[in-house]
Amino acid sequence: MPDFLFNNKRYYNPVEFAMDRIGGTWKMPILWRLKDRVMRFGELMKDIPHITHKMLTSQLRELEAEGFVERRVYAVVPPKVEYSITPRGLRAVEIVDVIRRYGLELMVEYGIAPKGQP
Repeated sequence: MPDFLFNNKRYYNPVEFAMDRIGGTWKMPILWRLKDRVMRFGELMKDIPHITHKMLTSQLRELEAEGFVERRVYAVVPPKVEYSITPRGLRAVEIVDVIRRYGLELMVEYGIAPKGQP
């Protein structure tokens, strides 16, 4: 497969391209939480340990710009903003689920499985 440019960045394979869209520390956990329900910013902050306000804002903006997450603003006081997953995001969650299951298997193999996991 030939290399290609997207947003002035050169990609050499489709895995690299996909991981640039959903990879990193926070994007997959955000998508995972939005897969079942609509969430407000504060709910995501509480539900994702160790993420900063700035990082959550940044990651949500990137996911929205890439079409994985939809942001809905309600004209109320105080402002209400909700985030939901898009069909593209749901397709990504299928990959996140495979990676998650693989991670759990590896944790068992290394003897560090989280509580409540096999």
